[in-house]
Amino acid sequence: MNPEKDFAAVNKELWNKKTAFHVQSDFYDNQSFIAGRSSLNSIELELLGDVKGKSILHLQCHFGQDSISMARMGASVTGVDLSDVSIDQAKKLASQTKADASFICCNIYDLPKHLDTQFDIVFTSYGTIGWLPDLDKWAAVIDRFLKPKSEFIMAEFHPFIWMFDSDFSRVKHRYFKDKPIIECNEGTYADDIADVNLKEITWNHGLAEVLGSLLSKNLNIQAFREFDYSPYDCFNDLIEVEKGKFRLRNFGDKIPMVYAIKAIKP
Repeated sequence: MNPEKDFAAVNKELWNKKTAFHVQSDFYDNQSFIAGRSSLNSIELELLGDVKGKSILHLQCHFGQDSISMARMGASVTGVDLSDVSIDQAKKLASQTKADASFICCNIYDLPKHLDTQFDIVFTSYGTIGWLPDLDKWAAVIDRFLKPKSEFIMAEFHPFIWMFDSDFSRVKHRYFKDKPIIECNEGTYADDIADVNLKEITWNHGLAEVLGSLLSKNLNIQAFREFDYSPYDCFNDLIEVEKGKFRLRNFGDKIPMVYAIKAIKP
């Protein structure tokens, strides 16, 4: 197997299976979402600002809750994801909520073959770039779909987190991008007893790699922030220190858990 060649097929199979459990999970709480709850967090909302009347491209959108949340704020949103099951669910959810959101199923590296427009904002968040082997190609996609003077907004789990094993008992992986991490994990972050145990292929990406890829496309970094909590209860042994703020029991507020970026295309 060539991981850089086969990652899309392997991870698509995994996310197709995960999605069936995620849509029904308490973690995503689709019932309250359909009733009007926003899935967005203060971290990304502060960078997004007022999106009314703006066009947004949402990369790696899963089954569309964040896309639809931005549409509810008055944006016109296009979501993209590798998983056809996720995209089918996103389309159903957009129909149920009457949201101005459309969805495309493809590997985001292939998006220029499926879409020929530019946007006011390109957005991605939480657990996305680790599924991609090449951030220079990722940054090229972002640049391709941004209008001049438009914004790239990103919120993501900190690469420090991905160095550890699943129990956060030891450092297992390099901070820096290395060979692909090929694993089979039981369950999912949204349902730890879900019948999911398929191969996954991921990569760690340090902050210099992330920022460097954006800077290589002449995107100007306007804001870079780090946070000592996760807005999601999605790792082992987390404690909720405030409503919607989770920290690892053994590390407390001593480590970074999330970072966020805002960049402008000249």
